[in-house]
Amino acid sequence: MPRPQSTEAAPYYFTYIDQVSGDDVMAALESQLKQIAVFLSAISEEKSLHRYAPDKWSIREAWGHVNDCERLFVLRAFWFARGFDTPLPSFDQNVAVAAAGSDQIALARHIEEFRFLREGTLAFFRHLPKEAWDRNGVASGNPFTVRALAWIAAGHVAHHRRVLEERYL
Repeated sequence: MPRPQSTEAAPYYFTYIDQVSGDDVMAALESQLKQIAVFLSAISEEKSLHRYAPDKWSIREAWGHVNDCERLFVLRAFWFARGFDTPLPSFDQNVAVAAAGSDQIALARHIEEFRFLREGTLAFFRHLPKEAWDRNGVASGNPFTVRALAWIAAGHVAHHRRVLEERYL
């Protein structure tokens, strides 16, 4: 699966795409499934409520956001892969985080949820017909291919892991 070209997503999303090393997005998605559980499990439930600044998300909120975005990126990929051409609306991450109540959910449950979501992500992308990877559409006013959304999903997780390492831990 080749890396997405610059025309397959808005420039902003290459912030995530460029986080993925190598040329095999499926291998990256699979390896994250194992690595993230180990990484997050090393954080105590108490520490998972930490915010590195008063106006920033807690670790639990940050990972709840990651889980929400995993759903979102796969929904968009599904929509375009199946040939729907209606543009999809924007997603306000701050509205979603505020409504999710992530601090009331144990970090262990966030980890479990990520595992279930990622297994679904992998199943979806594994079973796509070859031609579906090049299908495209518009979400949040931006163009995307299905291929780009797979890379964005992997890169988004890599990005937030790095943020947790650098700013929270």
